[in-house]
Amino acid sequence: MGPGSVAVAVLDHTDIPLMDLYELSIACAVFGVPQPELAPRWYDFRLCVEDPGARASGSGFGVRSEFGFDDLAGADTVIVPSVPDECVEGGRGIPPRLVEALRRAHEAGARVVSLCNGAFALAEAGLLDGRRATAHWLHTDVLAARYPEVDVDPDVLYVDEGSVLTGAGVSAGLDVCLHIVRNDLGAHVADQLARRLVVHAHRAGAQAQVVARTVPADVADPLGPALQWAIGNLDRPLTVEDMARRAGMSTRTYFRRVQSATGTTPLRWLLDQRLSRVQALLETTDLPIEVISHRSGLGTAANLRRLFTRRFLLSPRDYRREFRASG
Repeated sequence: MGPGSVAVAVLDHTDIPLMDLYELSIACAVFGVPQPELAPRWYDFRLCVEDPGARASGSGFGVRSEFGFDDLAGADTVIVPSVPDECVEGGRGIPPRLVEALRRAHEAGARVVSLCNGAFALAEAGLLDGRRATAHWLHTDVLAARYPEVDVDPDVLYVDEGSVLTGAGVSAGLDVCLHIVRNDLGAHVADQLARRLVVHAHRAGAQAQVVARTVPADVADPLGPALQWAIGNLDRPLTVEDMARRAGMSTRTYFRRVQSATGTTPLRWLLDQRLSRVQALLETTDLPIEVISHRSGLGTAANLRRLFTRRFLLSPRDYRREFRASG
């Protein structure tokens, strides 16, 4: 069984700006290119335009497709990569046909995703009411003012609310798309796809939009080697004090540096690495849970099951059954 179908809504721009093309191309690169070496079945992919059969732009970067907005409702995942700037600035409303199509798709059970200012289309359709959401930080103030029912978080890369996901756009568009692949096909497939795209395998959605490098590029900076040392010693009961000592920093300085570099606390970062190790071992080995809990540093099998199920909404056994088979 494959990961389902992905439909991308492309609005009719007089000229599609290059940055909007970037978000559109991200969706195409992640979901629209079959990856038979990674998964036996990839996503069924389509572009849906306002005027099927016509070119969705007057520029040289136009999009032509036989699918229209009415075809969004038949997809498992619907993505709005962007809307024209005039929709954000107030000179033009979100096309009613798109708004209604998004509502129908969500009511039919589709997972609806926005990248960058595509969140304005989801908000106009009422899909973000009462939910946390994000967009590019340049647009979050406008989004919050125009749609007060939406809990806008300007400081994260993406927000996963289950059936509705919003991404901050630009490079964060890749993060949310890889997050979807990770949920659908497992960590191993997502990591290998990220490697092909030459990007970070995983950046947590809670990471700040405007951050330093995940691992410092300066070889003289001791933080990067200290983080790599922690990853290589996940089977040990590490503490923040242990990691700070390895970096040659005080605990307070280490806490501040890790939070600045990764967007999360040292203990949360460490838990993320431990759970990623569990994912990899479940997907690529037949090791019993007791051994995996030891190798990941999560202690007992019961503790592993509790933390893993809370994070991924699947028991380790069900996760292995689903993603070991697809891998």
